[in-house]
Amino acid sequence: MKTTTIPSIRVEPDFRAEVEAVLAEGETLSQFVEASVRAGVERRRMQAEFIARGLRSRDETRRTGDYVDADVVLGNLQRKLDAARTRLAKKGK
Repeated sequence: MKTTTIPSIRVEPDFRAEVEAVLAEGETLSQFVEASVRAGVERRRMQAEFIARGLRSRDETRRTGDYVDADVVLGNLQRKLDAARTRLAKKGK
């Protein structure tokens, strides 16, 4: 497969220096930019999937009328959080 390029972008010299300062040993600016673009694409793909799942869930809930009150959900989450904190506190002793 033939490769192609991503359009170059103009940045202020200070920003380029800032980016270069965080490069890993042996990493090129091109490698960093490619990795960053790939991470951005993956993040956006995951966001789109998350939103799609939420919309399907909303539609299913509207269809079935099977709702769970927000206070119930928050209460359950709070109990889980409290239990996890208790477990962690016991491990720390």
